[in-house]
Amino acid sequence: MLRLSELRLPLAALPLEPEHHPEAALRALAVQALGVPPEAIATLHVHKRSFDARKAELLTVYIVDVTLANAGEEAALLARHAGHPHIQPTPDMAWRPVGQAQSGGTERPVVVGFGPCGIFAALVLAQMGFKPIVLERGKAVRERTQDTWGLWRQRALNPESNVQFGEGGAGTFSDGKLYSQIKDPRHLGRKVLQEFVAAGAPPEILYTAHPHIGTFRLVKMVQALRAQINALGGEVRFEQRLTDVLLDDERRLRALRVLDLTTAQDYELPTRHAVIALGHSARDSFAMLHGRGVAMQAKPFSIGVRIEHPQSVIDRARWGKDAGHPLLGAADYKLVHHAKNGLASGRTVYSFCMCPGGTVVAATSEPGRVVTNGMSQYSRAERNANAGMVVGVEPPDYPRDPAAFEAMLGATHGVEALPADQTHPLAGIVLQRQLEAQAFVLGGGNYNAPAQRVGDFLARRASTALGTVQPSYQPGVTLVSLDDALPAYATAAMREALPAFARKIRGYDMADAMLTGVETRTSAPLRIDRGDDFQSLNTPGLYPAGEGAGYAGGILSAGVDGIKVGEAVACAMLRLPLPSSGTRGSGGAA
Repeated sequence: MLRLSELRLPLAALPLEPEHHPEAALRALAVQALGVPPEAIATLHVHKRSFDARKAELLTVYIVDVTLANAGEEAALLARHAGHPHIQPTPDMAWRPVGQAQSGGTERPVVVGFGPCGIFAALVLAQMGFKPIVLERGKAVRERTQDTWGLWRQRALNPESNVQFGEGGAGTFSDGKLYSQIKDPRHLGRKVLQEFVAAGAPPEILYTAHPHIGTFRLVKMVQALRAQINALGGEVRFEQRLTDVLLDDERRLRALRVLDLTTAQDYELPTRHAVIALGHSARDSFAMLHGRGVAMQAKPFSIGVRIEHPQSVIDRARWGKDAGHPLLGAADYKLVHHAKNGLASGRTVYSFCMCPGGTVVAATSEPGRVVTNGMSQYSRAERNANAGMVVGVEPPDYPRDPAAFEAMLGATHGVEALPADQTHPLAGIVLQRQLEAQAFVLGGGNYNAPAQRVGDFLARRASTALGTVQPSYQPGVTLVSLDDALPAYATAAMREALPAFARKIRGYDMADAMLTGVETRTSAPLRIDRGDDFQSLNTPGLYPAGEGAGYAGGILSAGVDGIKVGEAVACAMLRLPLPSSGTRGSGGAA
């Protein structure tokens, strides 16, 4: 097959049904690009569809795969168009198992965490016959949903079952965005999308440029993926919290200590291979691993707020006269500004986890703290658009006062003994908890979130009344000055960024837009170091994985990392080499 890219059509040329494509028009463009007669093309398949709104006339941009009626002519056509960036052979995107479990093998690998990374690590291990055991501290997704609603509707938090913990991970209560900027030479992202479709996701996620699913559909999908793992001999155990890693005399993993939250009994689970896919909020587990001497380091993350606008404002700014077109749906955006204050190169302010037609949600997993996130359903039909507006922070920004460690972690963890030029691996958690605890106090101590109108924020005055934009955060907001919620360097950078963003998205700095704080869990504040074999640098048998370990950022990249780590476990158990490309363990988050 041949892959043709940059085939452009006006929006008006498309059928109004999202699942249909203008095949005749695409065939004509393919014939023109290849310089062949129409009958030379046997089939045409749409690989990707996106929209280009940079000019007044909005264009639809396609990538297609074509099969020639005479397959023998393919090599000659490629030779004729050698060097053409938009005419290439279609890559092989199929996933193939690295091996198969040997009959009679008794060891079962363990996967800790059942978010996107843990799901795909367990899935590929099950598909290769290894019958993994999955430990998830939270509940099954439907029970977890009820617990999550308990916070949103009744201000009742379950610390073990919430937006962060439970089947599906933090991504379940999000927009369900399925795109990433990671390098993916083996096309493992395609494997993730195909498994999602097989589990009930809409087939359009295979060809839309920015696919998403939404929370309700994700609930059904993770149940289907769990059923597949179980059917292949795996076992998913809920309400099982990892409390310790047990090592032999050579620091190799020999077992896990697990607390059964349903019985309050702990037990030892022997294993030599454990995928640690904890998610970015398993702070007690991070502290435990640090106490066991597992190599880790502080890393940058971001802090800020959620910003809400009427979705209609974003649609008009992004789509112009085509706003409201049924094929376009609710518009999204991606914004970046390099502020002048703070670090030598300036602080980066950027939009994060943009949720068109969605809501701002309470996302804490700890009592006495307030955290925000964004969520959309598949329809993206709510009145407001929201996104994180966040500011980069780096290890030099993190606390190093022993008293702060004692207050936020219950122990100093040796911070007082560190040289002045080193940052404690858990220091980012201390900063997160400080900000979240302060937000809880500012909100009134009842899980309300502190909020402020953009106009008041820019004028440096506390808000006293809402404007035309009604905040969507539940259980509610308390109007304050967000200068009391975030460090001065963060609010200064945000004030600089707002008018810059408005030059790209007209109306972005509208006075009545709402800011709701705080957003602190953009990514894990630490990285658990691993080598090219995906194992901990100093604790063989532990496989740090996904967003919580610092190697992914979002559903798709976490799923891809889960596949790579699952393959690494299989290769170690079978004594096989790792796949040859795209497998290094030192990559960062997306």
